[in-house]
Amino acid sequence: MNRRTLLKTLGAAAGVTALGAGGGALFLHQEKFGALPDAADVQRFAASPHFKDGKFVNLVPTPMNTGEGGTLKLWADFLFSKKAEDRIPSIPLPVSQVNPASLAGEKDVLQWYGHSSFFLRLHGLSILADPVFSLNASPVSFTTGAFPGTAVVQASDMPAIDWLFLSHDHWDHLDFPTVTALRPKIKNVVCGLGTGAHLRLWGFEKSRIHELDWHDALDLGNGVSLTFLPGRHFSGRGLTRDRSLWGGCLLRGPDFAFLFSGDGGYGPHFKEIGKQYGPVDLALLDCGQYNENWRHVHMFPEEACQAAEEIGARQFMPVHIGKFSIAYHSWFDPFRRALKASKGRAYQLLTPLIGEAVTLTKHIAPFPAWWETVITEEGAQKPAGQK
Repeated sequence: MNRRTLLKTLGAAAGVTALGAGGGALFLHQEKFGALPDAADVQRFAASPHFKDGKFVNLVPTPMNTGEGGTLKLWADFLFSKKAEDRIPSIPLPVSQVNPASLAGEKDVLQWYGHSSFFLRLHGLSILADPVFSLNASPVSFTTGAFPGTAVVQASDMPAIDWLFLSHDHWDHLDFPTVTALRPKIKNVVCGLGTGAHLRLWGFEKSRIHELDWHDALDLGNGVSLTFLPGRHFSGRGLTRDRSLWGGCLLRGPDFAFLFSGDGGYGPHFKEIGKQYGPVDLALLDCGQYNENWRHVHMFPEEACQAAEEIGARQFMPVHIGKFSIAYHSWFDPFRRALKASKGRAYQLLTPLIGEAVTLTKHIAPFPAWWETVITEEGAQKPAGQK
């Protein structure tokens, strides 16, 4: 979730809760907002080259707002500016209802749940990333709702999870109801430095939480390793930013290398990742919720396509799309632009349905442009004369 949406939802929620600062303070102290790292955590973070003056920092300067007028104007633009009328699909999106528990016998398989949530079976391990199974990716129930038809899975559907990966602590990636409901099924959690403070508050034993700095590697077992990768983004669930580290991950098994970028803008880190860790068989990269005003913290589709080539991806799947609208663009714009920008590239573009089980091989067959069918059906349902 970007800062503009967070400010919008926090402001609205505080107004509903109370008309004074006291009500807002009570709202922000709810358990779902998590916890900040304690003094021992901060002392531990001091060893990281990416932790300065009490906060985590990007590898290159990353201004939140590239427009004029500062944060207040950015907030006003988000709240009151004209947005695409088709930011949210008017009809349910096509999905595949494959129960993830039925995938336990598969060797290598991917199931995407929309936005940046996915389940992965890799060399016998069950891996879940950034699960948001709630109908809202927000601290309040009346904003950032899931697109019609996209709630294909619940915590009760999931099998035992060997490893939960959390890219960062924003609401559209770290969902309190989902994570707490899954807690009995999760054996271990991997996250960036500082995110463990939330999990400890929510009842996860410290021994199950593995916090990593950029480029730290962890043996997951079964011949699979995870490396925490740099990203160009920020963190924070309330009004305090950058007290935990954001990033992506490289999962490398005996037969398959898988990369997930997490959230983040385009930057020189992709070339460095390619040089150090590439090539990879499949890359899932941030490709949605973009805008010129915050271009440094989310990639435009054309940038995601460039990044896929730079990391040496044999196959590229755009994510951070398909379930929530946290920007001004239409819901289908990322799909169309990624398809166009992928023509002539060295990789294969993959666009499966939400919930579709994708067997992971070195050469996965392409998927149809299913969003075009939805666009056509949406148009057919509009009254005559309406654009």
